[in-house]
Amino acid sequence: MAERLGIMDVPGSAPHKQHARSTPLAGGILLFLAFFFLALFYYSSLSRDMLAVLIGAVVVFTFGLLDDLKGLSAGPKLLGQLIASALLISFGVQVRFVTVLFETNAFSSTFAQLLNILITIFWLVGITNAMNMIDSMDGIVAGLGTIASAFFVGAAILSQQPMLALWTAALLGISIALYFWNGVAVRFFLGDSGAQTIGFLLASFAILYNPLNRNPESSWVVPIMLLGVPIFDTTLVVVSRLRRGQSIGSGRRDHTYHRFIKLGMMPRYAVFSVHLMGLVIGGLAFLTFYLEPWLALTFFLASIIGGLSFLFWLERKPTLDDDAGKKIS
Repeated sequence: MAERLGIMDVPGSAPHKQHARSTPLAGGILLFLAFFFLALFYYSSLSRDMLAVLIGAVVVFTFGLLDDLKGLSAGPKLLGQLIASALLISFGVQVRFVTVLFETNAFSSTFAQLLNILITIFWLVGITNAMNMIDSMDGIVAGLGTIASAFFVGAAILSQQPMLALWTAALLGISIALYFWNGVAVRFFLGDSGAQTIGFLLASFAILYNPLNRNPESSWVVPIMLLGVPIFDTTLVVVSRLRRGQSIGSGRRDHTYHRFIKLGMMPRYAVFSVHLMGLVIGGLAFLTFYLEPWLALTFFLASIIGGLSFLFWLERKPTLDDDAGKKIS
């Protein structure tokens, strides 16, 4: 279908696109079709919140598919993500970070709600773009989607949220299949439609995660840690490009995966290392389930400090594009 529609990733169409042959951008189409038929099958049991998430994912997928087909600038893609975020908020799917963590009289209700909405938009747009940005090698996003959704299944079961467990399990199954055909057999790429939709779904599932049997003062750290690798990679890229005076939105070979290759790893081991980071951080996130709130927050802060230390060490290493620039000069 992707070949017939001309949704192909052509080698050399951008400096970082160095694959050998034109490859279908079919991952997003497969993801959409799988979720579409699952939604039809389970429509009678769909909650209002989950229906909002699926509708928002359709919006993100549509704009991503247009980007795969015609190539969109950053503005229209951001517009699609904002529309999807607004849909979720209109259905009442949003973070309540400010309301939960601060005392009722700390802010006015209107200001607290405004902050909650801004954090919701920042989270949805940020994670959606983070998963899209880290999509720099076959299997990375599908593998991270598999790992994150597997941990989300466990978190949803522990928090006694069966509907969330069902749909995170659906994403887990689809991500495993995408990983095989994208990371092992390499028959297609995910494209913007695939990577952005996976990111949006994971970000939305994180908002829906609401363990009533756990202390809210510490439970909010779990979804952030489960998506720690794309957050880490995006922060690395932004810091690196700002320091070098480069455009943040440019396609360059300066991601975590590329840095690992520059350190001497073979490509498949570099991908495995990125996935290993996701497994380790996910395991640490699950450990917080069994800690007191103050200890869980301490653990979370220690993870951030450790991550930032590794980030600034890795950022100082040359990128593959740095080497290419030297050769050209």
